[in-house]
Amino acid sequence: MMILHHGWRSSASRRVRLCLEEKGLAYEGHVVDMTAMEHHSPEYLKINPLGVIPTLIHDGRPLHESGTICEYLDETFPDPPLRPDTPYQRALMRNWIRHIDGLIGNLIIFNWRHHLAKTASQWTDEELAEKLKNIPSKERQEAWIRAARKPYTKEERDAARGKLVVLLDKMEEALKPAGWVVGKTYSIADIAAAPFVKRIDEEIAPDEVTAKKHPRVHDWWTKLQARPAYERANFGPFLTS
Repeated sequence: MMILHHGWRSSASRRVRLCLEEKGLAYEGHVVDMTAMEHHSPEYLKINPLGVIPTLIHDGRPLHESGTICEYLDETFPDPPLRPDTPYQRALMRNWIRHIDGLIGNLIIFNWRHHLAKTASQWTDEELAEKLKNIPSKERQEAWIRAARKPYTKEERDAARGKLVVLLDKMEEALKPAGWVVGKTYSIADIAAAPFVKRIDEEIAPDEVTAKKHPRVHDWWTKLQARPAYERANFGPFLTS
């Protein structure tokens, strides 16, 4: 039995859901309401002391970090395979995942300014201070302070957008040999990139995910969205009215 504690709009959660659906694995989904700070509740911190999502529980044991979860799933349930055949190609896949994960701060600048910022900005200083006590990570505390009191500036958003566009440039070159991020077939590297490209295409720089600007990324994204697992993973719109 697998249980996935996740958020519908969380990029890391989307990655794990896509991997589960590509594997055709059944799981029980538990949605964690981040605006209500459920990921910092005592109950959740028992299974994930970092207070982040997603968390996969398999056979009663919790696993954290979306890249690790995806590799665990591929090792535990090897068909269909989602990692390249050779050690070298698998190493390249892991490097891609690390590179993409290193850009998460740039994505957060856009993600947190929507629903989380709207909620946090309504807290009084006393309420904010009380909520920060339950956040185990100093980095996450700073992120909530930014969301509540120090909105990201246009200059910061422009700089983050530029770094995310560089990701598309890097992907454009990587896709040249075979149309996938690493090697000749679809892999966890493609799964790792999908939530980022989704956000870039939806809001951050939609003019870049085009046949004119990044033709290989455009073709890759079209191909990835056509996979049945993508629809089942339910990325949905990030922005809601």
